[in-house]
Amino acid sequence: MGSQGKPSSKFESLPLSTSGPLECALKGTVLLTHPYFNKGSAFTHEERRDFELAGLLPPSIQTLEQQVQRAYEQYSAHPDDLSKNTFLTSMKEQNEVLYFRLLHDHLPEMFSVVYTPTEGDAIQNYSRIFRRPDGVFLNINDADRVHHDLSLWGTPDDIDYIVVTDGEEILGIGDQGCGGILISIAKLALTTLCAGVHPNRVLPVVLDCGTNNQDLLDDPLYLGLRHKRVTGKRYDDFVDTFVKSARELYPKAYIHFEDFGFDNARRLLEKYRPEIPCFNDDVQGTGCVTLAAIFSGLHVTKQNLEDLRMVVFGAGTAGVGIADQVRDAIATERGISKEDAAKQIWLIDKQGLLTTGMESLSETQKPFARSEDEWSGKDRDLLAVVREVKPNALIGTSTVPKAFTEEIVREMASHVERPIILPLSNPTRLHEAIPANLLKWTDGKALVATGSPFKPIKGPWGQDGQEVEIEVAECNNSVVFPGIGLGSVLCRARLVTDKMLVAAVGGVAELSPALKDDTEPLLPGVEVVRDVSARVARKVIQAALEEGVATEQGIPENEDDLDEWIEEQMWKPVYRPLKFVEKEGATREAKGEMRVVGSLATRD
Repeated sequence: MGSQGKPSSKFESLPLSTSGPLECALKGTVLLTHPYFNKGSAFTHEERRDFELAGLLPPSIQTLEQQVQRAYEQYSAHPDDLSKNTFLTSMKEQNEVLYFRLLHDHLPEMFSVVYTPTEGDAIQNYSRIFRRPDGVFLNINDADRVHHDLSLWGTPDDIDYIVVTDGEEILGIGDQGCGGILISIAKLALTTLCAGVHPNRVLPVVLDCGTNNQDLLDDPLYLGLRHKRVTGKRYDDFVDTFVKSARELYPKAYIHFEDFGFDNARRLLEKYRPEIPCFNDDVQGTGCVTLAAIFSGLHVTKQNLEDLRMVVFGAGTAGVGIADQVRDAIATERGISKEDAAKQIWLIDKQGLLTTGMESLSETQKPFARSEDEWSGKDRDLLAVVREVKPNALIGTSTVPKAFTEEIVREMASHVERPIILPLSNPTRLHEAIPANLLKWTDGKALVATGSPFKPIKGPWGQDGQEVEIEVAECNNSVVFPGIGLGSVLCRARLVTDKMLVAAVGGVAELSPALKDDTEPLLPGVEVVRDVSARVARKVIQAALEEGVATEQGIPENEDDLDEWIEEQMWKPVYRPLKFVEKEGATREAKGEMRVVGSLATRD
């Protein structure tokens, strides 16, 4: 990845093209303080002359690679992950190319710092580490300002991707109120890092509806609304006002719902999914990446979705989301009803297998409830269900540590040659089982993916007891949701359909290292995530075209051309040459006005 742009492309005339010089109407100190244009010590001689920078910078001209080396040394000097996270936030506010390039070059090491679990620590401490605001803060007590406040962020063509949260259920740490803005910011950073969504065309939003976190309400430094969460009609009207305003103001934007509470997450997705291009990562993203691991596992075992018998232990947001995604994929692939597809899935919660006789079932759980008559007189705990169902896939989203016991795993393996076992609960201490035990109890035959990273496992599972090393995949949503978002943005999808999601899953599974070697991970890792995102985007666009929901004109039909078309529009952390243009007649991007409130008139 070079530091001064790339050769021109036949698609360089596209509005989101990343080829050629970047027009800029800023000069001097204003240019140096603009994170999108700033290059720091890497401005060339010509740029220093043309943009009045010569006396503002040390004379030595350095490369982006040298800057990354310096930044990495500064990063490494910080004593703990939270301070490293804060350092990265500061860098992002100064120089976006350097920030994303540093992450790109050290992604396996820094991923947990820029996202979970460290981002969770930053969110919990938001009001204490706060330095400067970023994003849109909409509060339910000023609902009549929503349209106005959103209108200040750009023209209808300026925003491609919006991440919105109400902060109720953040990264497994619960209600964080207005600190949830940081999860919107972090998710958008991942869409840029992993899929090349342009960082100056995104918008992080928090809907502050209050908080039920008493620690926050008692904290004198807490920055959000100091009352319990508003619910019911007033809450629904507030969310609806946001969605309608965002769609009216930014009609091209894709809306990503993030970390809403369990009931609201699914309800809002079901309400808006038939109307707008939207996605919920907690419901659909987790389901998609899990389905990709299942696809890969089935391929290794020479089976297909028709053969799947899946038990999900944990019937909350993640568990039901996975069940939904798998059911929809089965229905789409087999051409059967969702009701029939659901018969291949068994959900277990704290009270046991979900059955029709339970009074406490949520609306989202009911489609997966098994017949009470079918299970009359039978035990309904996990071991009993595994014994009865003989599943070939076992998914854990329960947050019950060590729930997948040796007895349960051996029971499953007694019926299945290569059991697919995915303990996905986070953090690591809440895993249903650790990979080393799963492989030990199945003589190395289990196909395992986890919700957190684990080191490779060695054991005597090769031919004639030879020791082999098995790499365990991490079910990381970042290999799926950025590519889905990129594909939807580029084709300007009217909706995000089931077929588009199944296509995305297929794109991830196609790049599974386990397809070539079953000791390799079931899923590609973050180190190749941009390649994965490009493949996912292609699959999503092709499915959108087939379904007639793509609205962008001129999308290439030839696959090679489509890949180049996508690649040309993926933002990359490289310094493009700057070309000075006068402010009069310059674009909003050239004037540095993208995502800058106050750069245009009110649009009510």
